[in-house]
Amino acid sequence: MSTQLTLTTDSREDGVVLLIASGEIDMSNVDAFGEALADATRKGTAIVDLRGVEYLDSGGINALFAYADRIRIRTNALLVPVLTVSGLAELVDVER
Repeated sequence: MSTQLTLTTDSREDGVVLLIASGEIDMSNVDAFGEALADATRKGTAIVDLRGVEYLDSGGINALFAYADRIRIRTNALLVPVLTVSGLAELVDVER
């Protein structure tokens, strides 16, 4: 059984949007994740907090690639290999 995706946004005092994702990002919810990324980056750079994500499939990786020039990522140890092998860690500032 998969863990439902939860997406929350918050604006910091410096104007940077924080998008917090938890659960699993897969083909069943990648459209919602993509829409959240679009909204978060509408006015500039966003921080995407993936520390609560337990699973990230290729659709989720592709969604992140689409916004690579406008995001920074916070992640957990589980996702570091996925972000590295995909090449995303070379394009985006990744905080562990």
